Amino acid sequence: MATNTQDFTAIFKDMMGTFPVDTKAMEEHFKSQTTLAEKMSGVALDAAGKSAELSSKWTQDTLSKMEKMSKAQAEPADYAKAMTDFASAQAESAAEHMSAFAEIAKKVQTQTMELVLAAGKDWSEDVSAAAKKATGDMTNAAKKATAGAK
Repeated sequence: MATNTQDFTAIFKDMMGTFPVDTKAMEEHFKSQTTLAEKMSGVALDAAGKSAELSSKWTQDTLSKMEKMSKAQAEPADYAKAMTDFASAQAESAAEHMSAFAEIAKKVQTQTMELVLAAGKDWSEDVSAAAKKATGDMTNAAKKATAGAK
């Protein structure tokens, strides 16, 4: 008793042939994804550059103030005054720099939301167009299959 197994390759080939695949839609989706990734990377890199510049400036300001504080003083009370002046300047500097970091973060958040909203709108339009096309293609395929069965 030899068992013959059915070759499903031809069946699957015929079945997949009746379901049209729109590779153009997939290509467009891939392009829109890579474009969004490129824009998001640009936002992130710009913010990183600005943050690095700000950190560097803050460090340079701090070192400059420390140099003034580290000078030899004539009176012991002058050391206390130099330390107080340094601490006061650092508190002011910290407030300014943290505010600048917050502005960078705020700008990143705004740009990111704008990109995401624009991408969502584009994707919604693309999905709607692809769905309409797929519906038409499936209807045509079903009509052909029905006509061939008669």
